[in-house]
Amino acid sequence: MGTAQQQDRHVGKKRLLSLLTAAAVTFAASVVFVTGAGPAAADPVAECTATKGAIVAVDFKPFGGGVVRGCDTTPTTGYELLHEGGFTTEGTQHDGDGFICRIGTGSFNSGTQYPTPATEDCVLTPQATAYWSYWIASPGQDSWSYSPLGAMSRKPQAGDVDAWVFGGTDVGGSTGRPTFTPDEVRAGGGATPGPSEDPTDGPTVPAGEIDVTAAARWVSGQLREGTHVVDEGADTPNDFLTTEAAYALAAANGKGSALDKVVTHLAGRTDAYAYPAGAEEPPAAPAAARLALLAEITEGDPRDFGGHDLLGDLAENVCPAGPESGSPTPGCTAKGDFHGATYADGQALAVLALLRGGVDRPAGAEERLTQLVCQDGSVTGILLSPGEYCDGDPATTGLVALVLDEAGGHEAAVAKMRAYLKKAQLSSGAFPAYNGSTTGSVAATAYAAQALRALGDGDATDAAVAWLSREQLDDGGFGLDEGATDAGLYATAPAVLAGAGTDLVRLVAKATEPTVPPTTPPATGGPTTKPTTRPPGAGPDLKKGVGFLTHPANLLQGRYYDDGAGQGQAEFGMTIDGAFALAATGHDNNALRTIVDFLSGGGKDRTGRTLADWSGVGGKYAQGGRIGKAALLAQAVERDPRDFGGRDLIAAVTDAVCEKPSTAPDRSCPAKGAYTYSPSVFAQSLGIIAQVRAGEEKAAEAPIAYLASLQHASSGAWPSLIPSTGDSDVDSTAMAAMTLDLVPGDAHAVAVDKSLAWIAARQLPDGGFPGASGNSVNSAALAVQGLSLDAEKYDKQITKALKFLASQQNKDGGFNVAKEGQRGSDIRASAQAVGGATGISFGTLARSLKGTTPNPVPSSSTPVIVTPGDSAGGGGIVNADGPGGGGGLASTGAQALGLAAAAAVLVLAGWRTVVTARNRRGAAAGGER
Repeated sequence: MGTAQQQDRHVGKKRLLSLLTAAAVTFAASVVFVTGAGPAAADPVAECTATKGAIVAVDFKPFGGGVVRGCDTTPTTGYELLHEGGFTTEGTQHDGDGFICRIGTGSFNSGTQYPTPATEDCVLTPQATAYWSYWIASPGQDSWSYSPLGAMSRKPQAGDVDAWVFGGTDVGGSTGRPTFTPDEVRAGGGATPGPSEDPTDGPTVPAGEIDVTAAARWVSGQLREGTHVVDEGADTPNDFLTTEAAYALAAANGKGSALDKVVTHLAGRTDAYAYPAGAEEPPAAPAAARLALLAEITEGDPRDFGGHDLLGDLAENVCPAGPESGSPTPGCTAKGDFHGATYADGQALAVLALLRGGVDRPAGAEERLTQLVCQDGSVTGILLSPGEYCDGDPATTGLVALVLDEAGGHEAAVAKMRAYLKKAQLSSGAFPAYNGSTTGSVAATAYAAQALRALGDGDATDAAVAWLSREQLDDGGFGLDEGATDAGLYATAPAVLAGAGTDLVRLVAKATEPTVPPTTPPATGGPTTKPTTRPPGAGPDLKKGVGFLTHPANLLQGRYYDDGAGQGQAEFGMTIDGAFALAATGHDNNALRTIVDFLSGGGKDRTGRTLADWSGVGGKYAQGGRIGKAALLAQAVERDPRDFGGRDLIAAVTDAVCEKPSTAPDRSCPAKGAYTYSPSVFAQSLGIIAQVRAGEEKAAEAPIAYLASLQHASSGAWPSLIPSTGDSDVDSTAMAAMTLDLVPGDAHAVAVDKSLAWIAARQLPDGGFPGASGNSVNSAALAVQGLSLDAEKYDKQITKALKFLASQQNKDGGFNVAKEGQRGSDIRASAQAVGGATGISFGTLARSLKGTTPNPVPSSSTPVIVTPGDSAGGGGIVNADGPGGGGGLASTGAQALGLAAAAAVLVLAGWRTVVTARNRRGAAAGGER
């Protein structure tokens, strides 16, 4: 059976960490690639070309080796590519060969497999900070993507390149990626030919797009009361950053109430911002220029903004002379300076405001900008006096080039600036903050990109925007410098303009299309009634989805198998996921009854494993998240979780609460309040919901407190893994929100509200949500469930997400893993999509099995008949409740639906029941749930 598939389930356990900390080797451009010589004769690497076969590279550098390559001219799966390429693997005792725990090759240390037993026993899934992660690149692609599928589910195409890296990564695959490129693997070492040395040629880098919508959402989130930005740690309005926010919103969203509120606020701040010395004194030129530009961008009147004629005041207050004259004007460094400009950007913006307003520029104003062009073509940021030392930077150069190009008549100066910008661009496509720097600056790159686009340098612009797209953070914002982890408005605003293909010279806030009125909010009621009143076509066909999940080729004798044909180990976690989906819809209660009876009756799969074996209940490796998941199923179908499968699952969950962190080599407990062998937010949430639904709030206090402590204070999001890797994950955030929403009382209401706002801000233009697998079905479904906690507020986002889910439903009723990548219906993704689309909270899911009859179960000797062309269930499904519940690690060969996403499959949230739960929370006293 598929390695990948088995791994998937476990994968989840791994809790993708970005472990490859500084310790994980960094490869220079001179990485040496060795051709692998495995136990069987691998195809010569030279035989794998852009049109034939695929290449795999395994990085043994953490173990003292190098990067070893292998080739398979006729690969069927990523797993086969790895083995036929000359490598050997070993799985885990608990999960079988399906979870790749060790890799070896005959060309390194006599075939020793790593990690060795001295550091990893390979009994359970390896720790998230030390495992083999799986990366892929398509033909012509020279950047790595974290594989959305496990090695046994992925089907390499001609020209594909795979890589296995030991260490760790976060759920989005943004850390721990290979330190060599796909082209280096193809070439066998060394970089592929670089760009021409001709400074007029742009760098060769892959194209990319900035998610302008996400960036604008981040910008909106920085506005206090939706009107202004305040200084960090204070309530003082920051008018400069508020104007930056306004420009970004205008570029991304056009006209609208949100932008109107900001403009109105700034109009009321005109005196304080632009006329700090009083209305009778000259304005502060940069502030007056920025407000005038805002008026022009929003088609307002810059001659009557905040009670001031901004353009008239700018034009009247220009220095007639500097120190070079016999009678210099106080405060002026040269003729043509705007009073109070001080810096080149203030001078440039004042010239631009007058240009856009159709006002003649005062004598010397434009010429003053040309005097700031240094010998190398860069523009200095300070309004230097003539003759002073001149050293410019790309950001200032970009802005001044834009303005002088628009003004006209300064062709020589503009050409000089253009040549400088093209020469200053780094091979990555970025621009440095200052001359001599070797790292990129977001603001500098954004301004340079705007200028080069206006000057007609499309390739250089595309390279710059592509670099910016790679620097965009999970929350949509941008940090100041390359690799920054905290977003800032100063960087994000110009990046939005660059991503939107505009600049301050051309930006006009266009009217947005009228929005569709929200659909009727769902009525409250029991979870077994129709969950919404949305119009037909607003979401996927749930009956067809259930038909896929219950098809005999998929649901075999009451359980799902990773290989789809039932010849190996049953995927118990995925079986429960399917049961949750059936319970949420009520479309096939007899099939649901069949699953429940199999699990509760101690049913065995073809290898003799039971639910207890899968969860570890009662054993040395009791996995709290899995036990909680099983208990939740019992609660959802009105069975007794204290006697399910012959076990008291509630007592087992309570026993699995960690009293303190464990010490190496014991890695059962990451922290006090966590559950044993449960390294993910999903696993933590599952255990808590099971305890709370069982009335064990007191016993759940420590786990609840630990879950709450994992929330990112600034954004409101949750990470995917435990201990936290610092990432932010839609799936895990939705699960955590549903969990804390279930807790009696209002102690976590603010945390839940903040998390929902963060989820809403992550929505992509097509209605989907980002996950480890890309534009993920799991993530969209979980986002629907989470946002349904406040369905009325997030009705628009929910409707868009449902349409996205509908777009990913196939003819057989099943769903793709993600919008990108390999197509085909996947059982786990389908279970999550079906359950998530109902909007029923996992914390309140309930389905009575009274009056149901289990479907006939054929004898074990009855052959399983699968009709050719039918889906056998999309193996390689990620099980986010791995050793305790995490998401899926593509590494292990398991299909990664997004680490958290996989585990996510079980959470099904509903507007009505969730809203009811939330209302209960406010009125709850004591143990009422």
